[in-house]
Amino acid sequence: IDRLNRSRNITFEVELSGAPLGDVTEAVQKLPSITNLPPGVKQLALGDAEVMGELFASFGLAMLTGVLCIYIVLVLLFKDFLQPFTILAALPLSLGGAFVGLLVVNQSFSMPSLIGLIMLMGIATKNSILLVEYAILARRGSDGSDGHPVAAPMSRFDALIDACHKRARPIVMTTIAMGAGMVPLAVGWGAADSSFRSPMAVAVIGGLITSTFLSLLVIPAVFTGVDDVGLWFNRLLRRKPK
Repeated sequence: IDRLNRSRNITFEVELSGAPLGDVTEAVQKLPSITNLPPGVKQLALGDAEVMGELFASFGLAMLTGVLCIYIVLVLLFKDFLQPFTILAALPLSLGGAFVGLLVVNQSFSMPSLIGLIMLMGIATKNSILLVEYAILARRGSDGSDGHPVAAPMSRFDALIDACHKRARPIVMTTIAMGAGMVPLAVGWGAADSSFRSPMAVAVIGGLITSTFLSLLVIPAVFTGVDDVGLWFNRLLRRKPK
């Protein structure tokens, strides 16, 4: 009699035969014998399935820690607690593109694709920082070198339009350079283990495309909403009681 955690245990070893581990695990969960377990019987994932669950949990904690670190750095950079949320709004835009890219090329969501998502966090926030920082400086009439005014301050709308116009070129250039560098990995050219590197490259390329085009549309709108919230809080704090 085999026991696990002081309970009687029966172990089933399944050969994947080239199928993704996530698909096999999902198919097992849909089996009638698993969905209708008798009282006192439970299922535990062991082996590679257990490692996969721990891996996804660890990457989720790593991404959450990364977002928190990015927010702290942005608060120190902009000296504001609200504007960093505008930059962090670019992260969902890149994640959606990564998932769509994996779906289009029929790649599984695995550890390499998770590594690609972590890479996307830095690239997507970089694009937003370029837009938001330039918009803030344009409203002040400063070029950012020494903080002194060099032009007439702009309105919020004009500053956002000018930021999208002048920052679109470096954003697009970075996207093209990064995407072109990832193409050989995505198609498996010259890679010793293309099955491992291809999902990472596909996730990065898909996230880059969506974050580049959507950032120029969504980030100015988010900036406007966050700025309105900040102005409302300032008016609320300055209001004197009767």
